[in-house]
Amino acid sequence: MRVDVLTLFPGMFHGPLTESILARASTFVPSDGTTADRQEEKPIQIHLHDLRQFGLGTYHQVDDSPYGGGAGMVMRPDVIVSAIETVVSEGEKSGMKKPHRVHFSPRGKTLTQENVEQCAKRDWLILLCGHYEGIDQRVIDGGWIDEEVSIGDYVLTGGELPAMVLVDAVARQIPGVLGKEESAMEESFSESLGRKKEYPHYTRPEEFRGLKVPDVLLSGHHKEIEKWRKEQVR
Repeated sequence: MRVDVLTLFPGMFHGPLTESILARASTFVPSDGTTADRQEEKPIQIHLHDLRQFGLGTYHQVDDSPYGGGAGMVMRPDVIVSAIETVVSEGEKSGMKKPHRVHFSPRGKTLTQENVEQCAKRDWLILLCGHYEGIDQRVIDGGWIDEEVSIGDYVLTGGELPAMVLVDAVARQIPGVLGKEESAMEESFSESLGRKKEYPHYTRPEEFRGLKVPDVLLSGHHKEIEKWRKEQVR
């Protein structure tokens, strides 16, 4: 899978995308194009693109005041569309076909595990991180965005954090990323659990400050354990 992220703040991604599971599963290509493990074959390629590189004039302007007045600034459509079309062209030259273009917005549909699983089936995602008061509506109306996504009913400074959330959630669905396929199959909100929350987990020690591990989990009876876990799903 290839993921292209369009953002005004590429530096925000360096920590989350270069640690833990994402570090093992993805080739991370910063906005300057450098990467230490470019030749290593990994399930996910993450490319960062600084939207200011497509800005206008000496100061690389990416936003302007809103028509009709009001507080804040709006990201310009010509800048955004230029970035999207450039990234699409670059991806197509490398053999990619038909990206799914996502914009993060409070007006988008709320991200669910089912939506994550659908994204994970795609070969190419382009993620647009809006900022300020948002992006010019014509970017969406003109067909340069396929889907608007929100990660909850609250307002964030920009789309960078939602983009990290989506990349992390999608990565867990890619075969080979978690090591064991069942790790993703029986997670909270997965299809196998009926989109419900996962059962509780326990590990050593068997007793901790008066709190004991349920006897059934120590019994070794796999059918009883499976039955208990199904009963705990909610």
